[in-house]
Amino acid sequence: MATAVRYSLEELGLVAPGRSVEVRVPPYGAVQVIAGQVHRRGTPPNVVEMSADVWLALVVGDLAWDDALSSGTVSASGGRSDLTPYLPLMRSSR
Repeated sequence: MATAVRYSLEELGLVAPGRSVEVRVPPYGAVQVIAGQVHRRGTPPNVVEMSADVWLALVVGDLAWDDALSSGTVSASGGRSDLTPYLPLMRSSR
């Protein structure tokens, strides 16, 4: 699971380069993505955090971003924290 999370966070960084949003999947990793105002110190104003299971479901399209937000399984703060344009990163083979 750790490898899948880290790999997919790296992929997100490639498709959404930038440093305006921090995506956190504890305890496995975090990445700064999406072009915009760069954050340098302290807690960024745009933070997305979720469990590894939820992240991987989003990555393969088994869970929609809006469904994850409405169910409370994703915590997203800040005006730039919508990851809809970047997810899913890969399609599930199901």
